[in-house]
Amino acid sequence: MRLEILPVPGIGDVTEGDDLAVLIATAAPWLRDGDVLIVTSKIVSKAEGRLVDVPADGPQRLAARDEVLAAETARVVATRGATRIVQTHHGFVMASAGIDASNVDKTRLVLLPEDPDASARALRSALRERYDLDVAVIITDTMGRPWRNGLTDVALGVAGMSAIRDHRGEIDPYGNELQLTQMAVADELAGAGELIKGKCDQVPVAVVRGYLGGTRDDDGTGAAALVRDASMDLFSLGTAEAKAAGLREAATLPDGPGETAADPAAVAQAIAAVADVVAPGTVFTHVTDDEVRAGLVGKVAGWPERANGLVLGMVPTPVDRADLVRFGADVQRLRTALAAEGVPSALLPPPKGSTASACLAL
Repeated sequence: MRLEILPVPGIGDVTEGDDLAVLIATAAPWLRDGDVLIVTSKIVSKAEGRLVDVPADGPQRLAARDEVLAAETARVVATRGATRIVQTHHGFVMASAGIDASNVDKTRLVLLPEDPDASARALRSALRERYDLDVAVIITDTMGRPWRNGLTDVALGVAGMSAIRDHRGEIDPYGNELQLTQMAVADELAGAGELIKGKCDQVPVAVVRGYLGGTRDDDGTGAAALVRDASMDLFSLGTAEAKAAGLREAATLPDGPGETAADPAAVAQAIAAVADVVAPGTVFTHVTDDEVRAGLVGKVAGWPERANGLVLGMVPTPVDRADLVRFGADVQRLRTALAAEGVPSALLPPPKGSTASACLAL
């Protein structure tokens, strides 16, 4: 495969209502079937009127920008100082919801296209119907990446090609079947186009030639295929936000034992996790002896009949109120650690006549 990346100069400033198909076809009469158009989302947004008026400077501008950001945000992922990483209503996770103040009048902000996939389909259709050109279209914007410095362009909208090249099921040269390999080719082409577009060169469109042998008959699923489902997202929150969420959940831990016996190794791991932070005198004992456990059944209100594990929390006697507060905090730490190991628990009063201060049914 031999690729060419070609700039499309001469488009000029785009304003609301401009016809992008006309602008691009006029500036690039050399377009061929099978080319991939890499189009900066900003000119799409401008043509579609996705701009808002804001004060040119001062606190009023910041307040107006915050209001716009809130409207474009579906979920806050992370906040550090003035930086906001959010998930947009499209599903994209990016800084400031993609709101841009560059290459636009100081009294305006540019928002992302409302539906980038639909915008890509409309541009592709217009070029096909008016100029008999069968091209693919990728609408792009700039994003940062987790664990990596620097920015790169990625695909927000795709039409006429698959956004992902799925290699699963293929056999590599060593005879191994590929299990997980899915290449985000639309993002790779978007980054390639950015190499010759740049931010200050006023070249908002590039063409990648040689990648496609031909476009799809349909428009495909678009860039929506690149948005990871929330259930598969292992990093859906920033570090500080995840810790805060954990603390909130710890304050409202489910109060009930598990349906099956707790894994002793998981219980031991939870106890070890809090061993260095509990107050002196607090002791957690994982009781697994069937006879001891059987002796507690029926003596502790709410104790399950099934053979689940038990953790006893004990404090030295006599105790004062401060000791009780510390012990209560220690028990809550243990319950949180148990929950982190996937072990639900119920806090129960100790049996009458015992030296235990509390019982946890697991």
